[in-house]
This record gives sequence, structure tokens and C-alpha cells, in this order.
Amino acid sequence: MATENEENERRPGAVAAEPYSIFDNRQKALIVFIAATAATFSGSASNIYFPALGTIARDLDVSVELVNLTVTSYLILQGIAPSIWGPLSDAKGRRVAYFFTFLVFLGACVGLAETRNYATLIVLRSLQSSGSASTIAVGAAVIGDITTRDERGGYMGIFQAGLLAPVAVGPVIGGALAASLGWRSVFWFLTIYSGVFLVALVLTLPETLRSIVGNGGASPSSPAARYPLNLYQKLTKIKFTQQAQPVQAPKEAKIDVVGPIRILFSKQAISLILFLAIYYAVWQMSITAMAVLLEQRYGLSETQIGLTFIANGVGSIIGTLITGKILDIDYRRTRAKHEATLSGSGSEGGSDRSHDDDNFPLETARLRLLPVLAFIQCASVITFGWTIQYRVHVAVPIITTFFTGWTVVSIVSIVTTYLIDIFPEQKAASSASVNLARCLLAAGGTSIVTPIIDAVGVGWTFTIAIAVQLVALVGVGIQWRFGGKWRMAAEQIRMQAEQEKN
Repeated sequence: MATENEENERRPGAVAAEPYSIFDNRQKALIVFIAATAATFSGSASNIYFPALGTIARDLDVSVELVNLTVTSYLILQGIAPSIWGPLSDAKGRRVAYFFTFLVFLGACVGLAETRNYATLIVLRSLQSSGSASTIAVGAAVIGDITTRDERGGYMGIFQAGLLAPVAVGPVIGGALAASLGWRSVFWFLTIYSGVFLVALVLTLPETLRSIVGNGGASPSSPAARYPLNLYQKLTKIKFTQQAQPVQAPKEAKIDVVGPIRILFSKQAISLILFLAIYYAVWQMSITAMAVLLEQRYGLSETQIGLTFIANGVGSIIGTLITGKILDIDYRRTRAKHEATLSGSGSEGGSDRSHDDDNFPLETARLRLLPVLAFIQCASVITFGWTIQYRVHVAVPIITTFFTGWTVVSIVSIVTTYLIDIFPEQKAASSASVNLARCLLAAGGTSIVTPIIDAVGVGWTFTIAIAVQLVALVGVGIQWRFGGKWRMAAEQIRMQAEQEKN
């Protein structure tokens, strides 16, 4: 549900009130840039690794299937870790969560650069993932803290674009480093990159958790939360009243570790998250298999394999930027129609307005594009499988990855934005629930994709995957049909619980 301040900002002719966020557009852009850069580490650590899979297998004297399991272990922890770090950030602050996740990531990178056996590799890859993956959930929460629904889609698109930049450039860097300096140099590069960024993040990212800083105008007691927020307060162009404490500070901040699991299995979210997770898993299966398939069937080198990932990355970046803008346009158009309907029916007034917001067709505003994106992804994935099966010119399967990347990251962006809208008090936890489902399914998919390809061939492997995706599309229909009703029921239960406490 939208907060009162968010509604005040949106309401024409509303009585002057404190802004939803004190950060002006320049400051929001900087904060989103920092969050997006932080999120690049999850994709960097994953995608920079793909071109070196064959080399690592030979150097450590293990099979490619075993090295693929390090991708699986990475995805498993990528799903689980945000379920811990996300609730931590919702309770103790975004800066605290960022600081400790980057320390874990930095230590794992140093260990990976010095690893000498397969067991150490798989353990440290899991640890590395537990550090990097949480930057996605925390970053999405930061954007939710500082943006209203009207603008959230566009900013989330920018965030997702930064998150997905490594999909394009990571394999290129990884292939070049592995070919010239050896695969260990990949992890030394990540060590330097993360160390420099951690210092920059501590110096430039303000605390945004609304239970600590409110709309950004509060003065937290903790020095770690107060700086550099105090600089942003002095430099902002938004007029606000500085508060000693946030207006609605909680009595006690609790770390709700089971929050993401509770959201995942709630009826408001499970059908949509499962849909997203299946489409994401198929995408991960295709790009994990692609590195080995292009080497075996087309004879490409590590550097050439790295270059083939550019299409997937560029499609991901362009797609999420465009989708973010469309989300904002759709939301405003739906909002205008909704308010016009209310005006025509004579609905007005404070309490009525709150009720009308509960009845706002959020599913129409946010989920309209999902079926279109789903069908495009299905077409691109099945084309990818059969063109490699029959060794069609390598340009064709590479081009299909552009559309696969475009559609799947757009789906992730849409669903993440929608969940932040309906779980505004658990922004990081809602994003973590998405991570949990998509990464665990992707882990399972990447672990079985090679054996299935060996058994039935590339074409039939991805044909089976498409059949599963088409069934998963039912989840979108369920959310479209019942989502609004479930949201209102959940809000009524929450309000009743608050009344009983008071």
C-alpha cells in the first residue's frame, strides 16, 4: 500500500506536506548510480567466470560438469544469502548491509585467486556469491526508499541496467584476462574492483532506510548513518523540515529472516515469483550451456566466447531501460484513468481517497507487458536451441541471446517493482524472495542442462524448457485475476492487527 506522504505528493491540490523524499533529482540519480554499481558485482562475479570454465576444468584436472557445479553453488547461495542480508538491511540500515556484504565478497575473491583445488573453488565461489548477491536486494530497497510509485519504474530500470552491464562486458573482460594472464587474474581483478568501490560507497552513499532516516530529513544518532546524509540534507534543493528522529520510527528493529520466505509463499506473490523464476532459470541454462557449446560445436576461443556474450548483455541493458520508462508511463496513464473514474463517480475526501488507492488497479499498471515478453523469450530460446543443434551460422544463436536477455531482465524488473509496491515495509525482503526463487531454480537448471543436452540434444532440451515456460505463464493470469483482491484482504488484516496493538 502507498504511504500517506506518497499519496500527498501524488494528489493534485493536496495540502502542503513533507516530501516523500528530501533527495532532489540530482541526488536520486547519484544514489541510484551507486546502488546500480554495487549491483554490478553480482553479475560481474558470475558472468566474468563463464569464458574460463574450460580452462579451469583443465587446470584443476576436473570435468566441465564439475566446474559447472560451481555455477550451481553460486546460484544457490545467490538465492539464499539475500534472505539474510535483506532483512538485516530492513532492520539495521542499508549502509550496514552493504559494508558487510562487500567485506565477505572481498575476502572470497582473494581466496579464489589463490585456490589450488576444486574443493576450495566450490566453497569460495559459494562464499563469494553470499557477499555479492545481496547487493541486488539491498539496491532495490534503496530505490524503494527514495522513490514514489509514479517514478519507481524508471529508476528501477536504470538500476537493472547497471546490474546487467556485466552480462555484456563481464565475459569480454573474463575472456581477455583468462587468455592473457590466466584465470586467477579474473579474481584479482574483482578484488581490486570491490576494494576501491567499498571505499567509495562508504564515503558517498547516504542511509535511506525510512525507519532510521524517514524521508531523509531525520538526524540519526549513529555517526555511521548520519554521514554522508548530513551533506545531502545541506545540498538538496527540496524544502523539508529537519527531524531529530523519523516520524514513524519503530519501537524495536527486528531482523525478520523468514520474511522473504513468508513473502515467497504468500498468495499475493507466489504465482508471479514462480513464473519469473522459471523464465530466469531457462535464461541461465542457455547462457551457461552457451560457453561450452560454442567451444565444442564452433571451435571458438576463450576471447571469442567472451565476445559472444555482448549481445545478451546489450539486450538486457536496453530492454530494462525501455521497460522502466514504459512502467512509469503505464502507471501514470492507469492512475489518470482511475482518478477520472473516481471524479466522475463523485468520490473524494481523505478517507475515501485512501480506500480508492486500495482499489487502484496496480496489476493493470504493472503487469500488462508480461505475456508479450514471455512469448518473445520463448521464441528466442527455442530458436537458440535448434540453430545450435543444426550448427546454423554462429551469428543466429548469438542474436537470439539479445532478445532473451531483453525479455528476461524486463520480466525481473517488472515483478520486482510490483512486489516493492505491494510490500512497502519489506522492500529488501520482497526483492530477496525473488532472488531466493529464481536463483534456486536456476541452480537446478544449470546443474542438469548439460546432462539433458547429452541425452536428447540441444534443440529438444530447450523445447522442453519452453513447454515449462508456457505452463508457468498461467501464474501471470492468476495474479491479474486475483491480485487486487488479495492485496486488499492483506491490507485489511494488517490494519486490524495494528488496531489491536494500539
